Amino acid sequence: MEYITVSKAAKKWNVSNRLVQKYCTDGRIDGAKKFGGSWGIPCSSVKPKDPRKDKHRTSALHSKVHLVSYKGLMPLLNTPFEPGRCWEFINDMADGLEKQIAISEYYYFSGQPEKAVKETEILITYDNREIKLSACLIYAYANLSLGNIEKTIYALNAVKEMLATASSNKPEMQAALSFISSAAAVLLHLPLPEELPPFDNYLPLLPTGIRMFALYVIAHYLYLKKEYQKSLGIVEATLVMQTEEYPISSIYLHLVAVMDYMSLKQKNKAKEHLLSAWELAKPDNLIEGFGEHHGLLGGMLESVIKPEYPEDFRRIIAITYRFSAGWRKIHNQATGHMVADNLTTTEFASAMLAARGWKNAEIGAHMNISANTVKWHITNAMQKLNVSSRQELKKYMLL
Repeated sequence: MEYITVSKAAKKWNVSNRLVQKYCTDGRIDGAKKFGGSWGIPCSSVKPKDPRKDKHRTSALHSKVHLVSYKGLMPLLNTPFEPGRCWEFINDMADGLEKQIAISEYYYFSGQPEKAVKETEILITYDNREIKLSACLIYAYANLSLGNIEKTIYALNAVKEMLATASSNKPEMQAALSFISSAAAVLLHLPLPEELPPFDNYLPLLPTGIRMFALYVIAHYLYLKKEYQKSLGIVEATLVMQTEEYPISSIYLHLVAVMDYMSLKQKNKAKEHLLSAWELAKPDNLIEGFGEHHGLLGGMLESVIKPEYPEDFRRIIAITYRFSAGWRKIHNQATGHMVADNLTTTEFASAMLAARGWKNAEIGAHMNISANTVKWHITNAMQKLNVSSRQELKKYMLL
């Protein structure tokens, strides 16, 4: 029997290498054999059918399985669609508010905040709490990217009001409110609301895809506390235990793993997770998370994405500048921690690594630039921040 490689099968079927490997591991390709550390796939093999496609041909079954008590709560985030078929899933949904939320999610996660705002600006006033919660989170972050800080604050305050007035007799609604509130706070690097129930109380009540994103939020929170190994433990366990691929949640989990591994100076592990996130994101253009996390990824985008995907890198950096400008206005105002707001992305990445103790030669090798160029970027950063030592950079960086 003749075999082809994983990469050839991926190209033939128009899917990622990672998905083909998953097909093999799950036993979904008849005759696939492992040769050493690689899979061989019979030349005559056809792409395995997606068992989820029939399930999602209408939204009814998806609602019964995943959204019995959370219909309208971030439905796209909570969907195990096959990478490359995101829009197909949305089109198969029944018309209505849930579909409108899913469309707004897609616009936001694909870096189109103007369209996301347009889809959600009416929904933030709805009585349906799941719809309103989803709309408020998307509306807040999309307006953040557009520099409409007042609208962002309005949406976040609406979530706080719902949290404060929620009935303790409705644990599922408490779980939904806790999820949205913690996501809004942690991703803005703000203190968690005092009235927020403990994570352990609401996680078991959340549907799978949303629970995975909630675990990303917890991992991100641990990263901010410099508990990198604990953060990685959550990420790795969540990714290994999933029985279906939830692309959006998985992208964010992989990105926080990159942050953790870069903090631990394990560049190869960081690269593996970045490429895994990229394989999930690229087929559907779900690049928003890369722009949001750029400042925390320690130059990994410059090192890995920029050389092979220069046009995508430019789009990600545009998201970074747009998102960061709004994010800093909220974060700096609320915390008094003046994160640098006038550095280029390369200056910020270089300064962050320098503040973590990396030498110029290490930074240069990692970012594919010379040590002298690194020195120039760090000098510019220090001049802009009016500091005289690398140690002083720490107070302006998110380490």
